[in-house]
Amino acid sequence: MATGEQKYFIAIVPPEPLYEEITALKEKIAVDYHTKGAMRSPPHITLHMPFEWNEAKEEKLMAKLRDFSFMSEVLTISLNGFNSFPPRVVFIDVVDNQPLRDLQLQLFRHCKTNLNLFNANYRDKPFHPHITLAFRDLKKDMFHALWNNIKSERFEHTFHAREYHLLKHDGTKWNSYHQFPLKSNAKSGTTFG
Repeated sequence: MATGEQKYFIAIVPPEPLYEEITALKEKIAVDYHTKGAMRSPPHITLHMPFEWNEAKEEKLMAKLRDFSFMSEVLTISLNGFNSFPPRVVFIDVVDNQPLRDLQLQLFRHCKTNLNLFNANYRDKPFHPHITLAFRDLKKDMFHALWNNIKSERFEHTFHAREYHLLKHDGTKWNSYHQFPLKSNAKSGTTFG
């Protein structure tokens, strides 16, 4: 990472008390399955993968994100059960819905056009909304144990997202740095939809 560069990403963060419930589940998994990678970020649904940005130009980043406006002030997000990306990732499944896909795509286009950011998807894979519980440092044998214990468990929640978050890495973990309303009142903002 070049001098002055910081890492950021953009996500939806669930509200309390769901936030705390998911955090507690991540903590239990971290202890029981000897994995702590997922503890380095708050529960979230990634909208734009991590990117590097010159911290001295952070106000430009914030201004351009303030300019983004989605077609709605609220987005309904439903969580339904657990899923996995074998052999390392276990997550809470987010019910796929078109407004969420529209938000991710429109935010990607906005960031590409206005901030010259291109890495919105992981290795060119399609958007698959989820909330990670364990990943990268989860050993394969622990993955199978966790997956066998959790795959048939129920986890059903619905929440309303009214904002998206810019998260910033502090050198150790990711923190929610700033929140932006889904529907901006900025006069100069780009409106989609």
